[in-house]
Amino acid sequence: MFGSGSFAGQRHDYANFILSGGNFALLLLGFQIGTSTGWKFAFACVGLTSAWAWYANLKRYRTVADTPTSRVASAPQGYVEIIGRGRQPPGERLLSPLSGLPCLWYRYRIEHRQDNRWTLVESGVSDDTFGVDDGSGLVLVDPDGAEILTSRKQVSQQGNYRRTEWTLIENETLYVIGEHITLGGPNAILDKRADMADLLAEWKRDKRTLLARFDTDRDGEISLDEWERARKTASDEVDRAHLDTRLKDGVHLIRKPAHRRPFLIANRNMHALVRHYRFWSWAHLGAVAAALATLARFQAT
Repeated sequence: MFGSGSFAGQRHDYANFILSGGNFALLLLGFQIGTSTGWKFAFACVGLTSAWAWYANLKRYRTVADTPTSRVASAPQGYVEIIGRGRQPPGERLLSPLSGLPCLWYRYRIEHRQDNRWTLVESGVSDDTFGVDDGSGLVLVDPDGAEILTSRKQVSQQGNYRRTEWTLIENETLYVIGEHITLGGPNAILDKRADMADLLAEWKRDKRTLLARFDTDRDGEISLDEWERARKTASDEVDRAHLDTRLKDGVHLIRKPAHRRPFLIANRNMHALVRHYRFWSWAHLGAVAAALATLARFQAT
């Protein structure tokens, strides 16, 4: 997946820095306007953006601090926290596009400098599923829509081009919090009616095989009795397929949760994440308090 969506992976982490710079720009705007109304507008905007950022960081701080760590083998269905080693799933290995090294996930940016300004030329982010193994089992992680925090960042510059790449690699410890579901296995959600309809529709498309199998009087047509026998056979085959599915081990998967709950992937330990979000929540709360105090002084004068 390439293009504008590449910013989504780390949008929250960058938003903290961008909002801090944006607040400074708002104050410069108030300074340039130079009127009481201009200053009030600037500080009101600072207060609103900082309040939003405070809530977003506080929400993540409380989520990481309060959610207990689950083991893959006994993880409940729903919102869970898993800590384990990153693993490449079977099949073709994912390679980072700039360094060409194997990885679990990557994001990259290529920028061009012109007139002392950097302009984005190309960007991209991988959405391949990878595994996390905590010793009790393996869970697959679909990173689509996740906020990914990684300390692995490589920057290279050649001429007027700058290339930046972020990665997650195999065997490093990963923290993941998101929605856990099990595909297949004893808890598989199966629809016998729909599966029977699909199987019978498949048989109808191959009329020659259907007649050879169920046209017992060899008149070239399927009678009502013969069709009923076909339905009974389809029912038995679907039952056997469903039983086989339930007897197999399910595939554990963590994905983006519904209802805007945080979906985080990081190669930092849990305590570092707690400190990270706690720091930013306090920083933005301080900005809110400062903006409100300044507005109050303007109102008093």
